[in-house]
Formats: sequence, structure tokens, C-alpha cells
Amino acid sequence: MRILLLSDIHANLEALDACLAAAPAYDVAVNLGDIVGYGASPNEVTDRSRELGTIFVRGNHDKAATGLMDLEDFNPMAAAAAIWTRNELTPENFEWLRALPHGPVPLPDFPGVQLVHGSPNDEDEYVVSLGDALTPLITVASPLTFFGHTHLQGGFFANGAAADGFRPEYKTVGKTESVSLQLKTANRYLINPGSVGQPRDGDWRAAFALFDTDAQIVHFHRAPYNLKSAQDRIFAAKLPARLATRLAAGR
Repeated sequence: MRILLLSDIHANLEALDACLAAAPAYDVAVNLGDIVGYGASPNEVTDRSRELGTIFVRGNHDKAATGLMDLEDFNPMAAAAAIWTRNELTPENFEWLRALPHGPVPLPDFPGVQLVHGSPNDEDEYVVSLGDALTPLITVASPLTFFGHTHLQGGFFANGAAADGFRPEYKTVGKTESVSLQLKTANRYLINPGSVGQPRDGDWRAAFALFDTDAQIVHFHRAPYNLKSAQDRIFAAKLPARLATRLAAGR
């Protein structure tokens, strides 16, 4: 089976469209949360996400936009975007986002795979460093966890002898590209497909991944998108300008 992995779209319709156009053939799409927040197309992206699949976990911005968490831990830009999003969402999309499941969520038919937004131990926890990853790598029952939240494409692995992090290395900064990772049966993995709509690894292109369950390969992808259109939507919505300008830097 070929599983399309999307995460942290953040209401960026142009980036989502580019990912779907660049994605190879797939059987199932899963979403690791933060469908909304930051960007200016919350209803369009929520509608498209609902059409794509039925396997979701909620993100912290999905919770914030639907009143399920306090905004005191959000920076002022994120909080402003959450409040704006809350007012923009249709009642149906608001209730759908509010009902998204708490991770971890199992991947149907694959008992060794789970889906989370942050950490397997805490849905709002950031797994950025190897130190962050070690406890879930060692203690969580599932040998393969797909997660989001950090907007950093790549992940971590551990086995009996070693543990380390990895990032896909691309050859360009503006073309559609993919990099493949062959999974090893001796390893346990935490893998982040990257952020569709708000990359923070210095690469402005939209990020996603595809997991081939038969070959046990994760294909990481980057896709350029209509950056100006996404920025113009943010400006037109009178959201904080920094939410638009930072898209160009992938930060």
C-alpha cells in the first residue's frame, strides 16, 4: 500500500494543491494535524482535507481555532491567526475540526504504525532533537511513528547499538524533488513528512511524504507552489504580515 502523509498544512491552499499535484499515485491519505492556523484559506483547506481521506489526528492549531485550548501559550501572531480562523470557519468545518481525534491513532491494517501530531507521549510536545526523541523511541510499543508539529522534514531512529537523526538532502531549492529512505527492520523510527504549508527548515517548498508499506520505503518530497498567491491571501485577510513574508524563507 502507498500512503500519502500530509501534515501542518496551516490553511495554505496553494501549498496543498502543489503537493497533491506532485504526489505519486497513492492508496490512502493520512493527515497529522494542524490543518488550519497561520494561513488564510481555512475553509478551502478543511474542505479539501475532508475529501482526501478519513484518517486524521488533531493538531494544536486545530484545537486553538475551535476553542479546545488556551491561547496563552501561543505567540501573538499565532494567537491572532487562531482567533481570525475561528471567526472564518463555517459551522460545519468548525465542528469537524473540533471533533478530530487525539493522537496517537493507529494506522488501519498496520499494527506496527501509529500517527501523532507532536510526541507519542504528548500530542502538543515538540520532538526537535535526538534528546526529545529518545524516550518515545525506546518506550513506545509501535516501531514506526509518523509525527508532525515541528515543521522539520526528517526524523529519528534507534536500535540496540545507536540512535541518530536524519534529514533528506535535496539538490535544488526550487524544483519538485524526492529523496527516499529505506527502513530497516532492526530500527525504530519517528518520521516527520514535513510541513505542507509552513516549512521551517530553510526550504520554502511545500513538504510531504509517501510511505510504501510493501517496500518499507519512505519517499520525502518537496514541491514549489504559488507563494505569491498564498502571501496575497494573508495580506488581504489582514493577518499579521510576518505570516506571509516568512513563507519565502521557509522559517
